[in-house]
Amino acid sequence: MPTKKSPRKGSLQYWPRKRAAKMLPSINWDAINSDKKLKGFICYKAGMKSAIVKDSTEHSMTKNKTKAVPATILECPPMKILSVRFYKDSKVAKEILAENLDKELKRQIKMPKKNEGSKKKIDDIKESEYDDIRVICYSVVKKTNIKTKPDVAEVGINGDISEKLAFVKENLGKEISALDTFSEGQLVDLRGVTTGRGLCGPVKRFGITLKSHKSEKGQRRPGSLGPWHPARVIFRVPMAGQLGMFTRAIYNNKIVKMGKASDFELNNIKNYGDVKTDFLIVNGSIQGPSKRQLIATYPLRPTRKQSKKNFEFITLR
Repeated sequence: MPTKKSPRKGSLQYWPRKRAAKMLPSINWDAINSDKKLKGFICYKAGMKSAIVKDSTEHSMTKNKTKAVPATILECPPMKILSVRFYKDSKVAKEILAENLDKELKRQIKMPKKNEGSKKKIDDIKESEYDDIRVICYSVVKKTNIKTKPDVAEVGINGDISEKLAFVKENLGKEISALDTFSEGQLVDLRGVTTGRGLCGPVKRFGITLKSHKSEKGQRRPGSLGPWHPARVIFRVPMAGQLGMFTRAIYNNKIVKMGKASDFELNNIKNYGDVKTDFLIVNGSIQGPSKRQLIATYPLRPTRKQSKKNFEFITLR
């Protein structure tokens, strides 16, 4: 018989396979281009439903027909600016804490050291001294049913230095809405942590094939842990261990519908409750359980296949 061949099991792109260090990942904002000022937004997964849409995609087999597509509901409470970071040579050269922050914020999150930073100091910033400006934002999540402790993340801003500085001065102390950041019908990338599965065996964790029912020492395990030499078990051997709670990105999700909860009722979602603030309804499934915090960003690499989709939203089912 010929030698049986198969590709190795488990991508080394995701290694080591261990729990994510934080719930909201760091993002290379320089690689993302946006149409509006903010390049991303903190949101929360509410759940999934079927969206009834009219397909208006050109050359589609279901053009001008009504169909059901899987959709994920994301609640997007407003964000506020916590601090402003000024970069020089790709390093943080200065960070200024915003004024007029929520009173309970100090009890809920670890605040940066208080310095001379204020709006007055931001006005004194010389644009020529810095290469980039980004903002540390926190979600006003107390307006939802989820929790009261806000999530904090760094968000990039679009434009040159003067435009970024003008945006910061204009929005200090104000609530920023997701409806001003995204537009209906555009693509978004969603980054966050997947659902935790705990300790799993190598069949589920790496997708190895089950051995014959006549095999000894178990079916759901590798046939060999390696050769005599090197006299150790190398890391490439598929073994049981942690699965889930990994940082992943879901690219090019089409926004089917967006709006305010007061204009469109989204109530009694399983394991979530009612949506009380702004929301996005995106086509497809998103990683994580309900109430999982995510970062929605402008697409890193939009594809023609997803961009040309055109759905006219009718209702949810």
